[in-house]
Amino acid sequence: MSDSLRPTSSDDNQGAQPLYVPIKRRSFFVYAGATAGATALLLAGCNDDDSNVDANTTVDVGAGDVGVLNYAYALEQLEAAFYAEVLKGGYFTGLAPAAAERQIFADIALHEQIHADFFKTALAGNAIKALTPNFSAINFGDRTSVLTSARAFEDLGVAAYNGAGRFITDPKFLVVAGKIVSVEARHAAIIRDLITPNSFVANDVVDFSTTSATARQERSKLPAEVLTTANTFLAEGSKVSAKSLV
Repeated sequence: MSDSLRPTSSDDNQGAQPLYVPIKRRSFFVYAGATAGATALLLAGCNDDDSNVDANTTVDVGAGDVGVLNYAYALEQLEAAFYAEVLKGGYFTGLAPAAAERQIFADIALHEQIHADFFKTALAGNAIKALTPNFSAINFGDRTSVLTSARAFEDLGVAAYNGAGRFITDPKFLVVAGKIVSVEARHAAIIRDLITPNSFVANDVVDFSTTSATARQERSKLPAEVLTTANTFLAEGSKVSAKSLV
């Protein structure tokens, strides 16, 4: 799949895959991970106060560990807003009440809101402002548009966490990031399975350029590359920069 988050709309009446049980099991991990992570962050405290809005109304995440956490918070805000719109859209509301696909999206929406709320609480007075999304390019009444957008958001999120780990200095924060990215990876896998079964490990997700299977890694992206894409889905005055995370 392309790194672009721009979906193409088409009708797709493919039935839901039988994934209800796995997504419920994953719910446990996100609750446990977020609770443990929030405790670590709140106990450690945040002293950096570099997050701000610059003269061009771009929201900068700041520097150091606080900058990384604000960067993650910005992405989690975007994902939470996306799934909130999914739950209101015609594709989701048209699903049968007992459909596995409906439960999957309801669970993921809850997870992403938990993540966003967690970062906001943990960052306390150092958190960036609430961002305003712009999802005008997405057709929330169309299954293909929703699924391809969800896949791209989740893949972008996983690559972002993978790429941001190098900027974290406090081991406790690295543990937190590891817990959350594992949940995001599960989201990406289940969305990909809804589109094409068994596509959760593909060349656009894992780097197969090395001949050594043990050396193959998930692809990662640095903040500047991630935000170039993410900012296309943020309104003016809510676009994000990460000038200190390079």
